Amino acid sequence: MKKIVLIALFLIGAANLQAQELKWYTDVREAIAVSNKEQKPMLMFFTGSDWCGWCIRLQNEVLKTAEFKKWATDNVVLVELDYPRSVPQTPELKSQNNELQQAFAIQGFPTIFFTSAETKDGRVNFKGLGKTGYVAGGPSAWLTVAEGIVHPKKS
Repeated sequence: MKKIVLIALFLIGAANLQAQELKWYTDVREAIAVSNKEQKPMLMFFTGSDWCGWCIRLQNEVLKTAEFKKWATDNVVLVELDYPRSVPQTPELKSQNNELQQAFAIQGFPTIFFTSAETKDGRVNFKGLGKTGYVAGGPSAWLTVAEGIVHPKKS
């Protein structure tokens, strides 16, 4: 009986741990579908995950924090567009990411674009809401900038 209780507690704990993890989409078409269904903008994180020091710093100081996880769950659909140097990617993923880098005129990393999108006649139309990158001051400073983009004050 003790084994059954321990296994049940382990499974419940594992489920809770997974529930706390954020879902980062890498397929932009899938992210667009979720974004439109949930009526939330996308946060598109352009990163060099294995070589960009500022990207790694943004990940550790903001994107992996509990404050960000709570805000992101309530406000955005997360999309990671990675440009690694030593991590292999499928040709399709590389092609998609390169097209998006050109479409959004990304010149440096990290860059975060907030956008909504719709697909019409097989073409994707993005509506940019704003962009940011690394912001010093931890999650509260970064989230203040992000909140101003996602929920701008009406004047």
